[in-house]
Amino acid sequence: MEAAIKDVIQMSWPTIVVLLSIFIIMRVTIYFNGEERHLVIHQELYNLLFMTYLLVLFRLVTSQDISALHSTNLIPFREILRYDVGTSEFNRQVIGNILLFIPFGYFISNYCKIKGLGTISLVSLLTSLVIETVQHFIGRSFDVDDIILNVVGGICGFLIHIALKAISNHLPKFLKKDWFLNLISIVIVVLVVLYIIKYLI
Repeated sequence: MEAAIKDVIQMSWPTIVVLLSIFIIMRVTIYFNGEERHLVIHQELYNLLFMTYLLVLFRLVTSQDISALHSTNLIPFREILRYDVGTSEFNRQVIGNILLFIPFGYFISNYCKIKGLGTISLVSLLTSLVIETVQHFIGRSFDVDDIILNVVGGICGFLIHIALKAISNHLPKFLKKDWFLNLISIVIVVLVVLYIIKYLI
């Protein structure tokens, strides 16, 4: 799993750097033009994180995977059951596809105010179906098991969203203040940057 994370970071860091640079330039320009003097850091970082996730997702699903060229699997669970639990291939193909859609389930649930498992399951299903269909037409594989795993990931993201929202509703008021959320956001960003740098050097 660690090797897979390293591969994703090495593949995606140029996209992240370009996106982050453009976003910062735009926000600074807006600020000094007087259009929006009040910037809430944690909200800005949240939006940036969502955009970054979408670009990384696009990069991952459109990159060429030579081992899976032109293969098609329409039999549910055939590929999932082919891997032994705990092996690197299981982690990459099964756990990886679930993890890939957890952020999707979380962000979409938040932005679209999704409140039911049926809705997030349908949204995840349709999105994954589009991704798999596009992959088929660009020379990659169409795998119904990937769709199943993506839906599971989307549901996990939805459950995380619901859990965090429930926890947030019971937090003391000062923990919901912008200054506190901004501080936590900055600390998280620093830790993430250090984590990424670790794999790039």
